[in-house]
Amino acid sequence: MNVTLAIDCMGGDHGVSVTIPAVESFLRADAEVSAILVGLPEALEPHKAALIAGFGDRVRFRAASEVVGMAEAPASAMRSKKDSSMRVAIDLVKSGEAQAAVSAGNTGALMAISRFVLKTLPGIDRPAIASILPTIKGHCHVLDLGANVDCTAEHLLQFGIMGAMLVASVEHIDRPSVGLLNIGEEEIKGNDVVKEAAELLRQSGLNFFGNVEGTDIYKGTTDVVVCDGFVGNVALKTSEGLAQMLATFLRQEFSRNWLTKLMALVAMPALKRFKHRVDHRRYNGASLLGLRGVVVKSHGSADAYAFERAVWRAAEEARNCLIERISERMALRENPA
Repeated sequence: MNVTLAIDCMGGDHGVSVTIPAVESFLRADAEVSAILVGLPEALEPHKAALIAGFGDRVRFRAASEVVGMAEAPASAMRSKKDSSMRVAIDLVKSGEAQAAVSAGNTGALMAISRFVLKTLPGIDRPAIASILPTIKGHCHVLDLGANVDCTAEHLLQFGIMGAMLVASVEHIDRPSVGLLNIGEEEIKGNDVVKEAAELLRQSGLNFFGNVEGTDIYKGTTDVVVCDGFVGNVALKTSEGLAQMLATFLRQEFSRNWLTKLMALVAMPALKRFKHRVDHRRYNGASLLGLRGVVVKSHGSADAYAFERAVWRAAEEARNCLIERISERMALRENPA
């Protein structure tokens, strides 16, 4: 399936210095994808000749006159910057010119604009942010990671359905396992919302594993972990902090004296493999699920490699008909056979 992606080239901390090389690398690797690069004309112009020479009509350009700032209030960005690179990229998905949009810009603004322009799918009350986290077994998908601080049991059920469809489409797993993040595995654990959500998930027809604890995320106990946005964001930021602390400890210990520096040289191959396995750039790209179009948010500080991973994620979701899968699953819930 040929896919066209709308790329917000101005978003993030680095703009075109990251987004353009990332798109170039991705297009060289995947000949079935085209890209519409959205940005300020003066920012895109220096790159046009090389991109057209390299990829021909697989690359198109769309001008935008504004850029959403990383610290800008979402409501302000949505109301006053209707020609921002972010908004134009989302509009391309709405019009059908592109099947997915990718941006490293302001998360709140991207969610607000995407929800306003694309609307939510039938049966979905709120979009959720889903991302990949590394595990002992490989990786798992966790949602919500911050879009919805207060959730009902019904919202958590919808997150479970969307997460399962995401894994089924992109990972090609027929019945991905779904776990509900809780303070214990027992059914009696958790607050009333989590207990009710667990019951709804048991009755949903999903491959519901049951309650999982925080440690299960990294054990890879389930393919999908469901939680509200408050818990999910705290878990994500705690994980990022832990990873940074461990990396700092390793550097400190291996640089302590000449003997530990020698040991570091001997251990270098293992350290490189360890770094690769926990490299957060490999898992860059958070999906905004529940919308009538594919939207992927890259980390604002992403380098070219990390942004390319977000582009890859968007292409896979569009190519494997994620939106249609979620719609069909929600329709089945509303009209069971």
